[in-house]
Amino acid sequence: MPARAVLFVDGNNWYHELRRAGVGNLSRLDYAKVSRQVVGRRSWLGTRYYVGQLAQDGDPLLYAEQQRFLARLCADDPRVTVHLGRLETRHPRNLAAAELHRYLAHLTVRIDGQVYRELLELARRHHRAPILVEKAVDVMLAVDLVVMAERDRYDTAYLLSADGDFTPAVTAARTAGKGVFAVSPAYGGQLAAAATGFIRLDREWFRGCYRD
Repeated sequence: MPARAVLFVDGNNWYHELRRAGVGNLSRLDYAKVSRQVVGRRSWLGTRYYVGQLAQDGDPLLYAEQQRFLARLCADDPRVTVHLGRLETRHPRNLAAAELHRYLAHLTVRIDGQVYRELLELARRHHRAPILVEKAVDVMLAVDLVVMAERDRYDTAYLLSADGDFTPAVTAARTAGKGVFAVSPAYGGQLAAAATGFIRLDREWFRGCYRD
């Protein structure tokens, strides 16, 4: 019997690394094709895609776009499943805006008054810049990777991420006797040291992984 394989996709990290690698048409990627190409001769049991869910009362266009993307993921093959964390808004201090405010406060040369007021307003308006922060997603993936290993739900796991924060979970899964391969266009040295192997992908690797 071929080894049973499950893919665990760190959606946020995976998406941004694909973009940095120049992989295009990300919304058209067929994750059934990606999965089969990753596992090779192993028996593909499933692909678990972990991502933070956009709030419905936020940006309606972004929400609708994410919903379409997730629906397409699951439509590729019933073995592809989505596992949702949450996204929370944070308002960290904008260091660039603070620096601009300090610069204007200590300005020693004369500039146009209107320009000065507009720059000051710009620094004030962007003093706190809202960002979205994923919550629970990495924890969900790490727990599932370990628990499924201990319950003998797979023989080999493929972690589609280069995030070194998964190192303890990878180590625990390997201690349970499972093979764990990290897969990414980026190279994560810490994760590579803990994994059974690190599979580095380039843009050409994805050529046959799109929907027809």
